[in-house]
Amino acid sequence: MPASALAHILLPLIVALSILLMLVRPRGIAEVYWISGGALLLVALRLVPLPLAGHAVAEGSDVYLFLIGMMLLSELAREQGVFDWVSSVAVRSAKGSCTRLFTMVYAVGTLVTIFMSNDATAVVLTPAILTAIRKAKIQPLPYLFICALIANAASFVLPISNPANLVVFHTGMPPLGQWLALFGVPSLLSIGATYLVMRFLFRKELCETIDSEAEDAPLSTNGKLVLTGLAVMIAVLLTASAMKKDLGLPTCLAALVITAIVSIKAKSNPLKLAAEISWGTLVLVAGLFLLVDAVESQGALKFTQAWLAWAQSLPTVAGALVVGYAVGIANNLVNNLPLGLIAGATLHVAQVKGLLANAVLIGIDLGPNLSVTGSLATILWLLALRKEKLDVSFWDFLKVGIVVMPVALFVALGGAIAMHLLLHGS
Repeated sequence: MPASALAHILLPLIVALSILLMLVRPRGIAEVYWISGGALLLVALRLVPLPLAGHAVAEGSDVYLFLIGMMLLSELAREQGVFDWVSSVAVRSAKGSCTRLFTMVYAVGTLVTIFMSNDATAVVLTPAILTAIRKAKIQPLPYLFICALIANAASFVLPISNPANLVVFHTGMPPLGQWLALFGVPSLLSIGATYLVMRFLFRKELCETIDSEAEDAPLSTNGKLVLTGLAVMIAVLLTASAMKKDLGLPTCLAALVITAIVSIKAKSNPLKLAAEISWGTLVLVAGLFLLVDAVESQGALKFTQAWLAWAQSLPTVAGALVVGYAVGIANNLVNNLPLGLIAGATLHVAQVKGLLANAVLIGIDLGPNLSVTGSLATILWLLALRKEKLDVSFWDFLKVGIVVMPVALFVALGGAIAMHLLLHGS
C-alpha cells in the first residue's frame, strides 16, 4: 500500500480514536491525555508535518489567552469568597421556598455564564451552590442541573460567554452590536425555555420547603474589589468586541492586572492562583486544534462543505432547523470544541454567513445540553461534582437533556429565523 494511502487511513483513525477515548475516558484517565497523545502520535508518525502542527497550535492563541484570563479571574473570585457570598445570598433570599431558590440560582448561573463564561459556571459556581444547598438540607439535583444546563443555554448571549464562540467565529467575529442583534432574542428564548422545562421536570422536588437557613457569608473588602475588577474587565471586553478586536489578549491582561491589585492588597501569593488554573484544559484545546487541522489537511472539509451547500438549497426555515439540530446532536458525538473548530473552518472556507452560520453557532452552544459529553463545560461540571463525592451518570443527564435541549433549541432557532425574516424579509 502506498505511503499516502496508508496516511489517509491512519490519520482519521487516530483522530477518531483520540476523540472517542476522550469521551469514554477508560479507567478514568483524563481527557487531555487522550487528545494530546493522539496529537503527538500524528507528529511522531509524520502524518502531520511539524510546521503544520506548530501553525495549528498557534491558531488557538486567542482562545488560550481568553481561557487563561477567565480561569484566573474565576479562581480569584473563588479565593476571595465571591461565589460563596453569591450562593448564600441566593439561598437566604429564597425565604424557605425551593421554587424561589431555583429561580435565584438560575438567575445567578445566567449572569455568571454571560459575563464570566460557561466554564466559570460549571467549575466554580457548582461547588459553591452545592455547599449552600447542603447547608440548607434539600435535594441538590435540581440546582446542580441548573449549573450544567444554564452554562450552555446562556452561552451565546455575548461573544465572551463561551470559548466555543471564539472558535466558530475566529476568522470573523461579529461586532458587539451585530452580535446582540443576531443572538439577543434567540439567547433569551433559550434561557426562558430551559428554565420552564426544568421547572416542570423538577416540579416534585421544588414542592419542598427549606427548613434550615444557609449561613451568612459576608463579602470581604477584597471580594468587593474583585467584583469591581470584574465589572471593569467586562467593560473592556465589550469595548474590544464592539471594535472588532480579538478578545483573548484583553481578557488575559485585564485578569493579570486585577489579580495583581487584589493580591497586593490581600498580601497573598498569586502563584497559588496560577497553580489552580486547569492548564490541562489549554493542552486539551491545543491538541484539538492540531487534530482538526490534520483532518482538514486531508480534504475532510469537502464533505462538511457539501453538506452545508445541500442545507443552503433547502427553504430558509427548513435549512436553519436542519443545520441547528444536526450540529446540536453532533456535539454529543464528538464534543462541541472539535465540532466548533470543524464548523468554523467550514463556514470560513465555504464563505457561509447569515442565518445558516447563526444556526451553526446556536447548535454548537445549545446542543451540548442533550448529554454530559456534549461540551467541555459539562464535562468540567461533572468533574467538579466528582470532587464533591457526587456523580451524575450519562443516563441521568440524558433523561433531563433529551427533554430540555430539543425544546430550547427549537425556540432559539425560531428566534433566529424570526429575526432574519424581520431584517431581510426572506
